[in-house]
Amino acid sequence: MIRSSLYAFALLMLSFTAAGAAEPLLPAADPVPGGIVLVSLGDAAARPEARYRGNRVMVQRRGAEWVAVVGVPLGAKPGEHRLQIRSPGNQQKALAFRVEPKEYAAQHLTIKNRRKVNPNAEDMKRIRGETKEIRAALAAWSEADPSPGGFLKPVDGPYSSPFGLRRFLNEQPRNPHSGVDIAAPEGAPIRAPAAGTVIGVGDYFFNGQTVFVDHGQGLVSMFCHLSRTDVRPGQQLARGEVLGAVGMTGRVTGPHLHWGVSLNDARVNPKLFMATELAEQ
Repeated sequence: MIRSSLYAFALLMLSFTAAGAAEPLLPAADPVPGGIVLVSLGDAAARPEARYRGNRVMVQRRGAEWVAVVGVPLGAKPGEHRLQIRSPGNQQKALAFRVEPKEYAAQHLTIKNRRKVNPNAEDMKRIRGETKEIRAALAAWSEADPSPGGFLKPVDGPYSSPFGLRRFLNEQPRNPHSGVDIAAPEGAPIRAPAAGTVIGVGDYFFNGQTVFVDHGQGLVSMFCHLSRTDVRPGQQLARGEVLGAVGMTGRVTGPHLHWGVSLNDARVNPKLFMATELAEQ
């Protein structure tokens, strides 16, 4: 009931965002691992700076107050967490917020290519280099504010794997699913869910052909397993602009898009930025 109320409040805020160009993007609040917490910072003449676990945090204006939009990592423990705030006058303080427990479902997948489950030594050398590159892209920060309005669904199709699943590949435990999978035919166009800048294009062992888009203020989208990429680093994308096509490159069981969203370097549920998707839950 509490979470439903939070969703309803956030839907109202997103609707207001769409109607008033001056209002910023504010996602739905869901204070769980892999969720988002909205922390009021009060009023100030200029935007305060917020940090969580050492990472810069998005701060947006909401009416007469500033709001910190905090991404909570999937591995965060329930309980009290702290946000470090520095005001324009260089005054510093800590604000506490709570993370509630959440148990995600489990998923068991069978991968025919065993190297995609247990890579060999040569594969691991490649993976270590790619991991640094991917982590750097997901931790990107730019001062630009995200464009107003909720995210678009980047490709048409049903969700085939939800966010946060505890995954078992060939019965071996792996990291939880840090995005959503959308089933779609190979070659289906993938569109930018919001305006942004392409900050990376690569072809990786697990993720296949991948595009990273920086939406501003620590909000980054990652699109994986593409059959082709239609963009280049540094390119500016409008909301809804095609960036590539669905494929089955990397570690996959069939054609689909894996869409991940990073906020202050925490992987969060992309649906929290999508008013229409939340309304259907």
